[in-house]
Amino acid sequence: MSLQLHNTLTRRVEPFTALAPPRVTLYTCGPTVWNFAHIGNFRTFLFEDLLRRHLEWSGFEVYHIMNLTDVDDRVIKAAAAAGKRLAELTDLFAQAFFEDRDFLRIKAAHSYPRATRYMPAMIALIERLLERGVAYKGDDGSVYLSIAKFPTYGRLSQLERRQLKVGARVASDEYDKENPSDFALWKAVDEVDEQVGAAWDAPFGRGRPGWHLECSAMSLAEIGTRFNVQTLDIHCCAIDLILPHHENEIGQS
Repeated sequence: MSLQLHNTLTRRVEPFTALAPPRVTLYTCGPTVWNFAHIGNFRTFLFEDLLRRHLEWSGFEVYHIMNLTDVDDRVIKAAAAAGKRLAELTDLFAQAFFEDRDFLRIKAAHSYPRATRYMPAMIALIERLLERGVAYKGDDGSVYLSIAKFPTYGRLSQLERRQLKVGARVASDEYDKENPSDFALWKAVDEVDEQVGAAWDAPFGRGRPGWHLECSAMSLAEIGTRFNVQTLDIHCCAIDLILPHHENEIGQS
């Protein structure tokens, strides 16, 4: 029997077919390293480990990418509260995550891209979106994706078009399932960002990436560099990330 996976987009269980067999590119959203990963996080990571092992047992050559989110609202807030620079805080919790992973006998991913090390890819992605007219710079100096320019936005989470708050903007990285609005790709720098070392120069202004942008830029950079492709075979994570995170990833990718 072939592997059957639930497709969030179609809401159906469907046979899995690799895009370029025997290779399978598997991207899984990893931990945000502002604190210790908890049992709910590892429930997801254990499932993804089982999926990878089954694919490899079935003869596929899996290339597994799991990101580490080491810059977002929560990370910056935690670093400021602890009086630490960003890297000092995130290195501690990244190491704790790896130790817990090994204790649970989860296979190490082939690549663990960290958001702070992929700024050129993130800036390049934003520049392309600005050039295409689907992103714009707001009056607060941040760059936003216009969901009005993406007609199929909402299809993954099955949002109705009338639910979209066209023209409204959300800068927060925190989950806001009641407010599907234009979201920040790049956040204009503030004093706390500079204080903890979470600010980078870009053609559209000094600042930092929005959380949603990071996974798109890192996954595209990884598979583009290694395999010269732009489409993942499998992208999976916890169900609570469907909206807004995965919906926003589709919109910007």
